[in-house]
Amino acid sequence: MKPFTVCEANAAAIVRDNIDTDVIVRIERIAQLKRGQFAPWAFETWRYLPDGSENAEFILNREPFRQARILISGANFGCGSSREMAVWALEEFGLRCIIAESYGDIFFNNCLQNGVLPVTLGRAGIEDLAKAALAGERVKVDLQACVISTASIGDIAFSFPEIPRQALLLGQDDIQQTLAIGGEIDGFERRDRQARPWAYPAAT
Repeated sequence: MKPFTVCEANAAAIVRDNIDTDVIVRIERIAQLKRGQFAPWAFETWRYLPDGSENAEFILNREPFRQARILISGANFGCGSSREMAVWALEEFGLRCIIAESYGDIFFNNCLQNGVLPVTLGRAGIEDLAKAALAGERVKVDLQACVISTASIGDIAFSFPEIPRQALLLGQDDIQQTLAIGGEIDGFERRDRQARPWAYPAAT
């Protein structure tokens, strides 16, 4: 998993509440595609018109937001079904960070497993960032310092749970975190085997 330390880039603002995973990637695409093929289909129903052409009004089809690496949104982002492919689609499109008022719980955790930083911020901060981003200001997200900044706003501090913060900084998913403390796990098992031998029946 790619580590996340600092992302400084254009940010696309789609400040709507309750954007669900079916909007992020349609169920039909999940049945048809493999990982690495989802980028063209992120926000498909908003990016394309019925004839398949691009919707020029949608922000991710406009410059400089085609190259956005940060998405600013509203409350309950990523609600709905628990499809990890929604995060795959956003990550494959190029998004490294989402800044939203709140998240669907499963979507939030799927972000952590795929190197996408889900920052939670109050509505006033969301609206200020959206205005700055739409005016063309670049947004900087520093996970080491837990600070978001733009030229006009300055610094906005955010909080993030320490264990997943360290995992993102190191680029570790749950399996990699477990392997990193393999020595500690082995030591615990040796001590526990001595203290509770009855819990470790001999192999037959």
